[in-house]
Amino acid sequence: MIFGECIMAVPKSKISRMKRGFRRSNTALKAKAYVEDKDSGELRRPHHIDLKSGMYRGRQILEPKDSV
Repeated sequence: MIFGECIMAVPKSKISRMKRGFRRSNTALKAKAYVEDKDSGELRRPHHIDLKSGMYRGRQILEPKDSV
């Protein structure tokens, strides 16, 4: 009786440690990238507003923070 049996998915071959590691390599935590701002010299994330000066790509976006 073929239809009454429960047929499970079985892998054709063993997955090696290397292939398993390649698959799991994307789950590692990565350090966030920071760049030094040309004008203020502060570290900021790429493609983000510099919160100290309020500048983004040479334009004033936010009011600059007071250095108190």
